[in-house]
Amino acid sequence: MKIILQRVNQASVSIDNEIKSEINKGYLLFVGVEDGDGTQQIDYLTHKISNLRIFENELGKMNLNISQVDGDILSISQFTLMADTKKGNRPAFVKAGNPKVAKQVYLDFNQKLRENNLIVKEGIFGADMKVSLENNGPATFILEK
Repeated sequence: MKIILQRVNQASVSIDNEIKSEINKGYLLFVGVEDGDGTQQIDYLTHKISNLRIFENELGKMNLNISQVDGDILSISQFTLMADTKKGNRPAFVKAGNPKVAKQVYLDFNQKLRENNLIVKEGIFGADMKVSLENNGPATFILEK
């Protein structure tokens, strides 16, 4: 799994010109799943995301996690994170997970975040989505397992 995590002041996802989900302060996650991903990757990444201290404390230091700032999560599936761009000019997606399996891994990942007492909103797996955000920082992190 590969996740692009952005610390945001607000984020939303629209499908067919209608807002599907939106959050204020928190994380926007772009989630890529490859074949073979499962419980081990989900457990590692949900623990990391739940405990990552990237919000500023009263001294301006990144030292607070998402729960400490009452933040929410907007999780968006994004198979293009698995693209191989090393050869040629057209990305290859052979590392992207089988859609039926990847969808279940994505849903299980979001559920595991919820089990860590986080509010998680989602896009729709496989849909053509428009994502809007205001990155706070900017602060963007790449997480992999």
